[in-house]
Amino acid sequence: MYQVLIADDHPLFREAIARVIDDGFPGSTLLEASDLDATLALVAENDDIDLVLLDLNMPGMQGLGGLVQLRNQFPTVPAVIVSAEEDKRVILQTVTYGAVGFITKSTPRKQMIHALEQILNGSVYLPSDIIRADASSGSSRHHDPGLLPELLESLTRKQLQVFERMARGESNKVIAYELSIAESTVKAHVSAILRKLGATNRVQAILSASDIDFGAYLKRPQKVMTE
Repeated sequence: MYQVLIADDHPLFREAIARVIDDGFPGSTLLEASDLDATLALVAENDDIDLVLLDLNMPGMQGLGGLVQLRNQFPTVPAVIVSAEEDKRVILQTVTYGAVGFITKSTPRKQMIHALEQILNGSVYLPSDIIRADASSGSSRHHDPGLLPELLESLTRKQLQVFERMARGESNKVIAYELSIAESTVKAHVSAILRKLGATNRVQAILSASDIDFGAYLKRPQKVMTE
């Protein structure tokens, strides 16, 4: 089904991830690398790689530098970070630098399969428990706090509901199910949300939502947020 490159310097973890992919995506072709140089070489040699699972701390990475190098050399190859890192600031930085998702190594097998499925279907995956957690002290904000509330007030109630679930890392399919609307309707709402917020993509919108109290906006009078 897919060709996936597992880039991690720990053989046992590569084996564990391989089992997850075999369970969730039978028939997929797996490639393995234990450092950044080998990762870049394999991507160069295989132009049909569907996804790179990239560890932040393997040899050659130099933190986020390895991700930036991979994205610069192969901008069309999706890369998702799989790491033990749980610092919100670092997670947000990885998606800012071009990762299509972030999966923690402590993620349960079933949830990891769901995350990979979401990413392979073209969506961005961010762990909801981390992305909604309070920012650590000293972390910078990713939006102008004086402007964003004004933009949020331009959203309809349904768009706010969709945006809230986007911020949790939910896919369009899940949002459609939870809100009992068509997936095409969700896509239309997402497009409207990006336009109204001035965001160029879904990740940028999610980053701007990290500190929003959606409950406060959803309690506003209906006349302010007509459908």
